[in-house]
Amino acid sequence: MNDVLVFDLETQYIASEVGGWSNIRDMRLAVGVTYHTASNEYRSYLEPDAEALIGALRKADLIVGYNLLGFDYEVLRRYTEDPLLDLPTVDMLDDLHRALGFRLRLDDVAAATLGTGKSADGLQAVRWFRQGQIEKVIDYCQRDVEVTWKIYRFGQDNGHVLYRDRHWRTRRVAVRW
Repeated sequence: MNDVLVFDLETQYIASEVGGWSNIRDMRLAVGVTYHTASNEYRSYLEPDAEALIGALRKADLIVGYNLLGFDYEVLRRYTEDPLLDLPTVDMLDDLHRALGFRLRLDDVAAATLGTGKSADGLQAVRWFRQGQIEKVIDYCQRDVEVTWKIYRFGQDNGHVLYRDRHWRTRRVAVRW
């Protein structure tokens, strides 16, 4: 792999404001952040840059993220006719859901696997966006990209990631990333 691109985005609206989760495209792109492993570079994209973001995704050898198939790509579908489903993608949430039969939050996997969590949540990112604090949204999204990359690398190196079950016991789930 020449260029693995790690990707996350934040939205302008929450699901309840756009009529529910069936209207993800209406949540609109606030900020997207990519990390390019080949150049060790982070790039940020705002809504007017959506076409450039989609172009960067198209050029990547592999795209890594958390809930890309169910959320991030669907947000981007507002800006393209391309379904984006042919992109070379590792969606860690999709893999974990298939293995476990239930969904895990990125923050929960990060806490158990890395001993660290996210810096905020998507609702706070929407509030920052509306307050015009775009740099805070970019920083938050970049932090999610960093955490995502670390979890992916941990899974690659160890063949598993960790999570805590309902009884707060640490469990392993095998991954082949």
